[in-house]
Amino acid sequence: MAKTKIKTAFFCQNCGAQFPKWIGKCNSCNEWNTIIEEVISNPHPNEVHTSFTTKRTNKPQQIDDIDLVDFPRIKLPGTELNRVLGGGLVPGSLVLFGGDPGIGKSTLMLQMSLRLKGYKILYVTGEESEQQTKMRADRIGNKNPDCYILTETSTQNIFHHIKDLQPQLLVIDSIQTLHTGVIDSSPGSISQVRECTSELMRYAKETNTPVFLIGHITKDGNIAGPKILEHMVDVVLQFEGDRNHIYRLLRSIKNRFGSTNELGIYEMYGAGLREVENPSDILISNKDEQLSGAAIAATMEGNRPLLIEIQALVSSAAYGTPQRSTTGFDSRRLNMLLAVLEKRCGFRLGAKDVFLNIAGGLRIDDPSIDLAVISAILSSSEDMPIHSGICFAAEVGLSGEIRPISRIEQRIMEAEKLGFEKIVISKYNKKGLSTTSFKIELVLVSKVEEVFTLLFG
Repeated sequence: MAKTKIKTAFFCQNCGAQFPKWIGKCNSCNEWNTIIEEVISNPHPNEVHTSFTTKRTNKPQQIDDIDLVDFPRIKLPGTELNRVLGGGLVPGSLVLFGGDPGIGKSTLMLQMSLRLKGYKILYVTGEESEQQTKMRADRIGNKNPDCYILTETSTQNIFHHIKDLQPQLLVIDSIQTLHTGVIDSSPGSISQVRECTSELMRYAKETNTPVFLIGHITKDGNIAGPKILEHMVDVVLQFEGDRNHIYRLLRSIKNRFGSTNELGIYEMYGAGLREVENPSDILISNKDEQLSGAAIAATMEGNRPLLIEIQALVSSAAYGTPQRSTTGFDSRRLNMLLAVLEKRCGFRLGAKDVFLNIAGGLRIDDPSIDLAVISAILSSSEDMPIHSGICFAAEVGLSGEIRPISRIEQRIMEAEKLGFEKIVISKYNKKGLSTTSFKIELVLVSKVEEVFTLLFG
């Protein structure tokens, strides 16, 4: 009896490139020690992939003759997920949903499945039993008779149940737990993840059924599996946040049907995730007395304006070597701003410890909070509080100049809505800005020295 020859190949864990033999460095992504060997096997010649609809033959068409068909989007419950998806869920789309362990990915997807009425939903879990999923659903507190739970990891069995149930929405939790009989390798391997995603993509496109794929995250913060996964899917969503805080941010990294500049904010509670419709009210702490080292910044997360609190602490270095510590802010940018204060403005901070924190556990990369960061540092250094009715929105350059920023009108309107009396901006933002249309006072500055004089006299 002839033995079956085992066929192996070498794959890069980072980008998914295939090689005939092991090499130390991937020629595709230039990463070292990412090549691993996996067992693969080709399907039998008489094996035919299951088709979910009748095959149709496409023919070339002139681009001017193609009619645009506006598919109605599925409106999901709530506003945050709809906003990040670009106005709703597109039929036939494949959405990859990633996040750190324990951040709330499964909770958000199950909560969405239980609250979406009028659609037959199949929630496939390969990580939890039916009883565990039921306990989570009872904790969330919503009931939906059209939500079905399936505990399965084989794609062949999943598609068998799909044919019988005919769901209108499919959720896979998670893609790393699935395996297909087409490839003879362990679940979670690069070839298995890629082939399972390919089968689900073919199902979504042929049946016009939207599919959510929950994906694991590596220690580097990237979605586990080959990079080709992010090219195959239509939408890539990232769920992030500090597990020590209750806030969760939903970002869109890739979206073929909308903008990637949108942001959704949630609060994590024992009964599930709650949407934050006006996050500026929550991210600004209410204090009984004014304390030094705190400044309010008007920033933008996508197309949404946010007012956040910057907290700074400046003290004498206890051990000779000054410390620079940041939470939620780029430490290299903090060092640059401290160098600007020392070189251009004459503030001696080189022998002092500087600690910076963005309240609420957020991480902000917007350079428009530079002025608020400098103001908070100077406030703590001089031990003089900043008036609670002042906020800041400007970038600081290397020569100490106050640089203009984009979408200044939205930031001003958000500050005005929250009752601030003044907003400090760059005088170069005045061009094209109607100063009479705002009730809030606009303070125009061009140098850091002017800001120091304004705040501390």
